Amino acid sequence: MAVFVLSLLILSSFSAIPFTYADSGMIGVNYGRIADNLPAPEKVVELLKTQGINRIKLYDTETTVLTALANSGIKVVVSLPNENLASAAADQSYTDTWVQDNIKKYIPATDIEAIAVGNEVFVDPRNTTTYLVPAMKNVQSSLVKFNLDKSIKISSPIALSALASSYPPSAGSFKPELIEPVIKPMLDLLRKTSSHLMVNAYPFFAYAANADKISLDYALFKENAGNVDSGNGLKYNSLLDAQIDAVFAAMSAVGFNDVKLVVTETGWPSAGDENEIGAGSANAAAYNGGLVKRVLTGNGTPLKPKEPLNVYLFALFNENQKTGPTSERNYGLFYPNENKVYDVSLNGKSTPVNDNKEKVVPVKPSLVGQTWCVANGKTTKEKLQEGLDYACGEGGADCRPIQPGATCYNPESLEAHASYAFNSYYQKNARGVGTCNFGGAAYVVSQPPKYGKCEFPTGH
Repeated sequence: MAVFVLSLLILSSFSAIPFTYADSGMIGVNYGRIADNLPAPEKVVELLKTQGINRIKLYDTETTVLTALANSGIKVVVSLPNENLASAAADQSYTDTWVQDNIKKYIPATDIEAIAVGNEVFVDPRNTTTYLVPAMKNVQSSLVKFNLDKSIKISSPIALSALASSYPPSAGSFKPELIEPVIKPMLDLLRKTSSHLMVNAYPFFAYAANADKISLDYALFKENAGNVDSGNGLKYNSLLDAQIDAVFAAMSAVGFNDVKLVVTETGWPSAGDENEIGAGSANAAAYNGGLVKRVLTGNGTPLKPKEPLNVYLFALFNENQKTGPTSERNYGLFYPNENKVYDVSLNGKSTPVNDNKEKVVPVKPSLVGQTWCVANGKTTKEKLQEGLDYACGEGGADCRPIQPGATCYNPESLEAHASYAFNSYYQKNARGVGTCNFGGAAYVVSQPPKYGKCEFPTGH
């Protein structure tokens, strides 16, 4: 998530062969769009360019996004969503049409280098696992049909939950029920097409679930004593390295030691619920800043020391319509207004938290891990007013400070007043899941908002 410092030559030079990366490793970013307050795709492309980000991963093939990326110099991974897997598996004519309409139509102007067929299919509640390999094979056949198979690779991102064992890393193994029907044929296809296995790896989840056993410094790439793998004697200084090597060990155990790997999602949330141990902007900055430095070394993992790390950070923006715990809506590098969520230091240099000094101030140590609720200035005035009326009325927010003559009346704007009321309601309800939404008129931030001289409360 520290992609905004990547202009420091992280992405300076790549091979022309798709999915073959620079010797120093590669960092890209996931551009998710489960939100109703994001900038237009054209503005997003400009943001990517100004931040030196030249590789992104999408979760679909949205035409406005792919069109905006044309002639941008940005390499793109697109996705065939899980809901399309059954159709893709059933009939190659479906994938022929899909490739024509969603890939061929946009290239070469839009530089599509890979297709993610599905996403974390093994945990998809729609039970789409049996469709995965047939769908991947049909997509590959369609690429061959249109002479695109040399320039565009295929894969499918798997979650670490596909492993039956991940500790120690040398004992990494896939779940037995997945091996014969899915894992082996998928890895065989990846080997034949010289594609990478896509893996989504989040040290945050492992740390939050085992904070009594896992060192936070170990999870955040900070100085630590390290952990020695009892199986092979290799020493690990970061949890992400250990997770990646567990996948390598699992692949080796089923006879695919030669298939390469790319981390298609990793990141750390800048805010979370009370029980999400470790969530917070300071830790998010530490994780992503440490990850960038880690990738820049060009070193591989202890098990594969000569294979540089290639990762896509999750995610470009905070996404206010994602469901689940608060962390799900707070993985972004940027707020929807394009301001940075937190400061990340690299090689002793740091970037401002935000160029707009009026709205956001640097976090004081005592505020780390806290969150606030603010109005979405890009929504309609009607939505803002409706949310404000509810918060100050039925919602029971303390709206006295935004009355005429009171401390937070100025600036006298609907957005400022609504932000104060939304935050009061959010804090009063213990920052609970769903208490900062107001029909899409609000979203959570991890930097204290400031409108004029008004200070927002952090709790009740």
